[in-house]
Amino acid sequence: MNEINDHPEIRAAASSPALAQELTDLLRRLCQVDTTPRPDVGSLSRDEHECFAIIRQALDGYNLEYARVEETPIGRAIAEHPFYSNPAYTESGDRPMLSCAETYAGRCNLLLEVDGAERGNDGISLALNAHVDVVLPYIPPRVEGQTIFGRGSCDDKGPVVSILGALRLVAEHLRRHRLRLNRHLTVMFVIEEESGGNGSLSLALDGELRRRYDSIGVLECTSSNIHPGNRGAVWYKVEAQLEEANLFEASAFIVGAMEDEGAAIKAESDHPLFPHRPVQTCHGILGPYGAHPSGICGEVCFDIVAEEDVAALIPVVTERLDAAVAEYVQRYGDKTLVLDKATGKPKVDHHYDLTETETGATVRVWGATGHMGSILENDGAITKMATMVRRLVDDRSSLEQASGGPVHCRLHDWDQQALLVMEGGQGFLPTHAIDDVQERLRGAAQRGAQTYFEQMGISAWARDIVVVTYDKLHNAAFAGPADSPTMQNAIAAATQAGIWPKDREVRGWDVSCDARIFAC
Repeated sequence: MNEINDHPEIRAAASSPALAQELTDLLRRLCQVDTTPRPDVGSLSRDEHECFAIIRQALDGYNLEYARVEETPIGRAIAEHPFYSNPAYTESGDRPMLSCAETYAGRCNLLLEVDGAERGNDGISLALNAHVDVVLPYIPPRVEGQTIFGRGSCDDKGPVVSILGALRLVAEHLRRHRLRLNRHLTVMFVIEEESGGNGSLSLALDGELRRRYDSIGVLECTSSNIHPGNRGAVWYKVEAQLEEANLFEASAFIVGAMEDEGAAIKAESDHPLFPHRPVQTCHGILGPYGAHPSGICGEVCFDIVAEEDVAALIPVVTERLDAAVAEYVQRYGDKTLVLDKATGKPKVDHHYDLTETETGATVRVWGATGHMGSILENDGAITKMATMVRRLVDDRSSLEQASGGPVHCRLHDWDQQALLVMEGGQGFLPTHAIDDVQERLRGAAQRGAQTYFEQMGISAWARDIVVVTYDKLHNAAFAGPADSPTMQNAIAAATQAGIWPKDREVRGWDVSCDARIFAC
């Protein structure tokens, strides 16, 4: 096909109010279907099929020649692949996580295959990919003017509709001029990108399907940028149990060691596609505090327990906490001085509240929440808390001298003080292999715990006590050539469409998505 500038009828059709209304209605219908992950996989499957039915209805109306649409079951071989993500969202109360076979029974991806003529040497066989699942919580759609608000309108049902709109234009052009695509076109509408990519993994492992395409474009909410690579991310889980140790205090040293390791990984991450080094360390969950491994924890509370003179202890504790906050803001910045663009108020009103109790004090530490990718703009309460607790533990002798008796810290509202459960995430660039990142984080967690054990005179080996796993999201980073023919074609098309400024530099995407599955 010639350049779009040679076909004014395509440009006119693409900008017509009729097409805009059609695609708006299509996106609204898709967003009305709740495809958030949930333990009830039966209802999730029904909603996924409802989305696919809407997509199929649209495709049927385009009358694409040499095309077939089919639902492809999720292959069970994914469970044996290193990229497989355990479906943790299927856990419910006392019911454990479902197996791969149980999770994907009756579930599928939707596949469109348009066969090209395969004549001559011109062109490449292309695949496109977009996902129909969305993150929690579900937000129903509403239309205001030319904007649709609601869960999935950008990520990623918006790109699904973008593909459908493009297919509609291509089908009309081919039919009007009695043409046929020269090469194969394959379109994948997949499930489960948000929870780890198992839908795309199933298609990537399909060798016969892989022979249909030379290049694949994975559509995400990239602000119309085209990226030949993306950042990687792993979600960690640290667990430990030891009756003779204060594992909450140990967690502060674990967090500190993991922060130092994350900083070292970032310092090593020199890559031309990522000059700004989007490498973050995020601690999302500690015991009952926090909601998600990749969500910045905005609040955590701990108790300082004293057996003697509480009143004399409080001034000393306050001095140590203020010193710890000063240490923290020197490294991470003071978010009480940074205004939130949405509210006009400081990101954090104040760093902590201290309340005197009969047995000591309760300290409530405040942060600013967001996705782990925004950790530099926001404020991690768990990291701040850990800085405080390390300072208190290091100065325990002065606390006990002021109080006249033993002093220790404990996690507030946590009945299992001999049990540690932490979750978080680590971003990384193509400069590092995912296995190396995982091993370094594991080593850091165990070093931090060992430092605490030795400081407390506890005769235990952290490597035998502290277990670090990566059963949830674990996405590799990748980088393709910025000047490949496929990239240049994509940039040329985006330039003609008016969405790619001529002075824009090619960069990697700061987020991880299903693209890495096909690249790696």
